Amino acid sequence: MKHIAVIGAGITGITTAYALLNRGFAVTVFDRNRYAAMETSFANGGQLSASNAEVWTQWSTIFKGLKWMTQRGAPLLVNPKPSWHKYSWMAEFMSNIPNYRANTIETVRLAIKAREHLKAHAAREGFDFDCEQRGILHVYNCKPDFDHATKVNALLAEGGLERHAVTVDEMRQIEPALQGDLYGGYYTESDFTGDIHAYAKGLGEACKRHGAQFHYGSEVETLTNRDSGVDIGWTTAMGNESDHFDGVVICAGVRSRALAAQVGDRVNIYPVKGYSITVNMTDDASRDAAPWVSLLDDKAKIVTSRLGPDRFRVAGTAEFNGFNRDIRNDRVEPLVKWVENLFPDVSTEHAVPWAGLRPMMPNMMPRVGAGKAGGVFYNTGHGHLGWTLSAATAELVADEVAATFGQTQSIRVAAE
Repeated sequence: MKHIAVIGAGITGITTAYALLNRGFAVTVFDRNRYAAMETSFANGGQLSASNAEVWTQWSTIFKGLKWMTQRGAPLLVNPKPSWHKYSWMAEFMSNIPNYRANTIETVRLAIKAREHLKAHAAREGFDFDCEQRGILHVYNCKPDFDHATKVNALLAEGGLERHAVTVDEMRQIEPALQGDLYGGYYTESDFTGDIHAYAKGLGEACKRHGAQFHYGSEVETLTNRDSGVDIGWTTAMGNESDHFDGVVICAGVRSRALAAQVGDRVNIYPVKGYSITVNMTDDASRDAAPWVSLLDDKAKIVTSRLGPDRFRVAGTAEFNGFNRDIRNDRVEPLVKWVENLFPDVSTEHAVPWAGLRPMMPNMMPRVGAGKAGGVFYNTGHGHLGWTLSAATAELVADEVAATFGQTQSIRVAAE
């Protein structure tokens, strides 16, 4: 039995470990945190949203970034401090604008594939992740934004997604709590939401039951390719350790770029910070006033999800500021104000802020598959769609690992 290491216990690492176990591999997972899903997979927007598959590689993104550069609470904020990686990444981002259409369609297709895997894993292993299958409602308050959404809808349809326009009256029927001055919307009934952290923990426990070994609190420092596989060196509170594996799948989020460089690959990930607040609703008035249907406010770049009766997750914004993980009040405040303006009866007294670094490639597509060196593979760089795409890309990379090693054992976990 071949032994594969997975670096990273976020949503991509956990789904990858599960897919490898399904193909009969021995699996060891490394993560520098004490628990699974403690970084980018801790408190994201919660949406499993094929309807949000439109990639950002458009000139409009560039123009908005320039316009908002001096607005500290802007949906997209770029720290102008010079950085070769940041500005070279942005140049490569602009070079991918001609691929906008093709990459949007491919992202939709991946997202649709991922849905069924995510649901099937949870059903098979019997864990709960506050899943709400109520669809996602995109809201627009002006005609130009709605007209752009209509153009995007043609690409989503080409990728296989059914999303339809709704009037303001229909929007309020779909989500009675919705308020504000609205022009129109688009509704995707097949999209859903859930708690990414709970999901990763639940699937991680399933991986343990099926034989995976987990090294938490273990920071992978070195990767050395050998003819017979890969040597991995890591540090723990007890000191340095190392071991040899037949292969490795790098699912290390924003650290993937540095690890890839050690084995001769260029994986040009930039850390794009996103923020969220989790509104803990301790009173009946707030619980009654908060929406159950997931919303996406395209202009504000804000998404929501209802995580059970007592939690309301609101997330958004993108910040190009390197590896800075600071939670800035001027970035959190727009999320709080958005809730207070649209849902005034929801108390934000117990809103818990969070920030995480999205691992983003300049073409807005995940890096999935084999590297240059034998035994090295990647499932990383999913940007703001890691939760949405992870289960599909995990299957793709696991298939490639199995083909490389000639693994013929049938699906083991599913058969148990």
